Amino acid sequence: MRDSIGDKVFFGINAALLSLFALSCILPLVHLLALSLSDQSAIASGAVSFWPSGLTAMAYEKLASGTNIVRATLNSFEIMAVGTALNLLFTLLCAYPLSRNLMYGRRFFTLAIVFTMLFSGGMIPGFLLVKSLGLVNTYGALWFPGLVSVYNMLVLRTFFVGIPDELVEAARIDGCGEWRMLLRIFLPLSLPVFVALGLFYGVGHWNAFFNVMLFIHSPDKHNLAVLVQQMIQSQQLMQEIGNLSPEDFTSLTPVSIRSAGVIVMVLPMLVVYPFLQKYFLKGILIGAIKG
Repeated sequence: MRDSIGDKVFFGINAALLSLFALSCILPLVHLLALSLSDQSAIASGAVSFWPSGLTAMAYEKLASGTNIVRATLNSFEIMAVGTALNLLFTLLCAYPLSRNLMYGRRFFTLAIVFTMLFSGGMIPGFLLVKSLGLVNTYGALWFPGLVSVYNMLVLRTFFVGIPDELVEAARIDGCGEWRMLLRIFLPLSLPVFVALGLFYGVGHWNAFFNVMLFIHSPDKHNLAVLVQQMIQSQQLMQEIGNLSPEDFTSLTPVSIRSAGVIVMVLPMLVVYPFLQKYFLKGILIGAIKG
């Protein structure tokens, strides 16, 4: 069936709007990349747009040698890896029993969990709770309070509910217990949803900022997001670098260093996302279908 003129106009307008939206997301990153690779004179004259002028990688060299960015990057990876693993484990253990008809009181527990999406204890009670548990200045303060995202748990639970009962009954006839059922039947079938939720959790941990500032007091434990914020908001970075030679001053500016820090922060997610995109799209669509 051929598209009508109205359909072609509609799809053309959609394509144009989506292209503009994509450019509004991509061009700022390209501009920051160009700034991080340009020398001082080009940046000061405003000659840098989306292509570096006076190509130099000194900003990245000074960022690595004069700041705590390597330690902060390792901290970010630790927070993301351990936090995402814990989130996925407990989200799975929460979603599976709530999806089974055999669980007594599952409706009550589901409503009680959904209630937490609407109301929370607040920041001060939350801080006092974390402090009373002895988690202040430890990464446990970042992992345990948000161990299960209610939204993500509901997405996974919805997918589990949609798995045919005939498959579950056949597995039970073959002698599958609950743990084996979860690991051999439900988990492999939910791989796209699981990867999509892992991406959600991972990005959240990688970009963690407020909770790190609230609970983590030691600078050596700060992650990359906090370091980049400090670079943008203050002159602390230039003071940490210090002892620049006259040649460095001619090719290095705070703008280029801060731009390099932002690029270093967003680069891992940009690299990982294309490999997970197919799981991300399929997982969200499958998890949104109610059985």
